[in-house]
Amino acid sequence: MEITKYPNSILASKIKQVEEITPELLALINDMKAKMIEAKGVGLAGNQVGLDLAIFVIDRDLAKEHKVPEVYINPQITEYSKDSIFMEEGCLSLPDRWLNITRSKKVYLKAIDEKGNKLKIRARGFLARVYQHETDHLNGLLIKDRFEKQNPPKK
Repeated sequence: MEITKYPNSILASKIKQVEEITPELLALINDMKAKMIEAKGVGLAGNQVGLDLAIFVIDRDLAKEHKVPEVYINPQITEYSKDSIFMEEGCLSLPDRWLNITRSKKVYLKAIDEKGNKLKIRARGFLARVYQHETDHLNGLLIKDRFEKQNPPKK
């Protein structure tokens, strides 16, 4: 399993929903966790490893700190706070590139975990930022796209 890098077209595609949790899917999720650790990331989306599957994983320590799962299947952010924060972000699919991105301070996310349990999570701070970053991936958006939307060229 390798990290997919920009400009690979899968990174600009809206990713398909997972229909069924299978042993093969669980094996892919474990491979994603291992790849994220190896790459020193805090999150990794399915399309970042070439999978057309709406899945992301987050760092084990981040998950423990916030008492949330490491695995998110078919995630969807259902609400964004109006309050936002401006912060530098990096991305495993855009190595050595850091951009200042404005994100909501709080979000509500719904998903299912790898056991099929429905999740509804209210996140704030860095966890909310990670959720937004990984959900963007599954919607075909990279930090460069978010940056360009927030900083249109001056005419």
